[in-house]
Amino acid sequence: MEPQALGALMQQLGREAVAAAAVLARAGSAQKNAALTAAAAAVRRGHTAILAANARDLDGASARQLSSARLERLRLDAARLEAIAAGLEAVAALADPIGRVTAQWERPNGLAIERVAVPLGVIGIIYESRPNVTADAGALCLKSGNAVILRGGSDCEHSSRALHACLTAGLTAAQLPLSCIQLVPTSDRAAVGILLAGMTEYLDVIVPRGGKALVQRVQQEARVPVIGHLEGNCHVYVDRDADLAMARAIALNAKMRRTGICGAAETLLVDAACAATHLAPIVQALLEAGCEVRGDPQVQRVDARVRAAREEDWYTEYLDAIIAARVVAGVDAAIAHIARYGSAHTEAIVTANSATAERFLHEVDSAIVLHNASTQFADGAEFGMGAEIGISTERFHARGPVGVEQLTSYKYLVRGRGQVRS
Repeated sequence: MEPQALGALMQQLGREAVAAAAVLARAGSAQKNAALTAAAAAVRRGHTAILAANARDLDGASARQLSSARLERLRLDAARLEAIAAGLEAVAALADPIGRVTAQWERPNGLAIERVAVPLGVIGIIYESRPNVTADAGALCLKSGNAVILRGGSDCEHSSRALHACLTAGLTAAQLPLSCIQLVPTSDRAAVGILLAGMTEYLDVIVPRGGKALVQRVQQEARVPVIGHLEGNCHVYVDRDADLAMARAIALNAKMRRTGICGAAETLLVDAACAATHLAPIVQALLEAGCEVRGDPQVQRVDARVRAAREEDWYTEYLDAIIAARVVAGVDAAIAHIARYGSAHTEAIVTANSATAERFLHEVDSAIVLHNASTQFADGAEFGMGAEIGISTERFHARGPVGVEQLTSYKYLVRGRGQVRS
């Protein structure tokens, strides 16, 4: 597309989003929920067309030799489509975050003050290889009263358009402006640059959902606030007081349930005090499940199939059936390892010792820290949020799963009886 035409298109999207945001901020819960339930019904009705669109994307991605991890994130099937539809309904069932009073008090002079939740405004979301983000992001923004401009990657172009059509059907059914949820109608890469730096008049926040390169670019070039994370280098620490069967099940699930998600475990840490009994069974379970294990010398000794880990492995988010493994000298060493190499995303400890668990939970400085549970629970839906836009590792505004409440700001309502300031 010619630069002038693309610029005009993006500006038009921005103007329409601002106008829609004003309407949506006043919309009641019933109207927003009606749009979401109608969209869920449209997903179920249109499953054949959506899967056909996804097949086109998968064919194109395979021809471009995308990684197995990206193909896995891109793929839709009947179960994933049903999960998308159910997610729309789950968001509809959530309490409306807009208008809730988060604090209230009265001053000695009689002024009554309330802090009330309000939408952020217009949100730009840039994502790749994740067609489900189209539905999740659209639903969460709608529920939280925000207009959204979605820019999916070219690899999920057809799938995103098919899912966006379902959201549009929901907006139509609820008599809301179609510009509440807009999908950038071009795969021109220059559109991303305009979203990041050329639409400050319209956008209030940008959310990137994709690989490290995408998120880095957004964080470097965006001229509006960003909610995002660079990577999910997640850890499972098996403590000396861990039940072996539980530790093996959690480590296997955390790594292998879905290797391409940001909550997948990338490093296994095993306490030296239980290495003699716990290390080999866990490592062998991972190997037998098809996972490549890269370990330190002690891990290598338990199975000839373990490859030598290099320093860079401790920093790596594989998003694949690969895990780094190390024996550490207790919980202090595990916490120190995570502080040095981790990405502040999600970490888990497996232990029957409640005191050790509490130390780990409170001293590990990550967005999500779990005790005796898989890191794969790092997910907004699993937290009861209906869905999520992503897992934020930022410390400002939102941290952890970004759901409807995290897509709000607040304002103060002050009611007086004629007071003037002396």
